[in-house]
Amino acid sequence: MAQLGYVCLGSNEFERACSFYDALTAELGGKRLFPTPHGQMYRLGSGPMIMVTRPYNEQPAHPGNGTMLAINVDTQADVARIYDKAISLGATCEGKPGPRGAFGDFAYFRDLDGNKIAVFWSERGKK
Repeated sequence: MAQLGYVCLGSNEFERACSFYDALTAELGGKRLFPTPHGQMYRLGSGPMIMVTRPYNEQPAHPGNGTMLAINVDTQADVARIYDKAISLGATCEGKPGPRGAFGDFAYFRDLDGNKIAVFWSERGKK
């Protein structure tokens, strides 16, 4: 069965982005793994990796319209805790923590380069 291996998030201020993801992934129980020729890999538990990267084509990085990384957290309380950590690191709010219909609890923010990230917890799919 195929599964997601990693997601790349472009950055125009690579060192600043790595500092942000060092702290954010640590809050998620993850860690910095290894550098790549253009970026830095991070692991969240045993799931997919995140690569913070300088664009390979050497053009400016920019967030995609409609593109979002969604991170499934372990507990409902983690949604607000991770959101608060991201905001304290300089992220901007795209939707405060709270329930989103029957889907569960979600929070949305943009990292320092404008990449949109969701953290969510849901009972759906766990039964």
